[in-house]
Amino acid sequence: MRLFENKPQLTHQAVMLMLTAAIKEAESQEQPQCIVIVDTSGELLGEIRMSGAKFLSRKSALAKALTSASVGKASNEIPEQVRPAIAAATEGCITGLPGGLPIWFKGSLLGGIGIGSGTGDQDIAVARAALLAINAETSL
Repeated sequence: MRLFENKPQLTHQAVMLMLTAAIKEAESQEQPQCIVIVDTSGELLGEIRMSGAKFLSRKSALAKALTSASVGKASNEIPEQVRPAIAAATEGCITGLPGGLPIWFKGSLLGGIGIGSGTGDQDIAVARAALLAINAETSL
């Protein structure tokens, strides 16, 4: 019987690198963003609402991060036909909006990142920049 797991976790240094890279990408797009990073239990590890980002986008960014951390896939991979039911069942914690990516490193799911305030493509580009900053897997 195995009683304990030895699994990698994001450090605060990794979270800061991710936030910095995401901000840099958002600034290069001239699109302020809400950026949220959670671990696999949904615990908030880091977040920022850039000056000028839509304040309600923080909620969607959190939902995107939680979705990706929970399912290990991009948030927009939630099938269309179940999105309303899952959103209702989780009180909006799960979403099918683009901009959430899982944080995979060497085959281990470490959490999720959610970006909100731009277009779906902008949000995904910002999330990918954050993953690249820590050499996390970006091909999903």
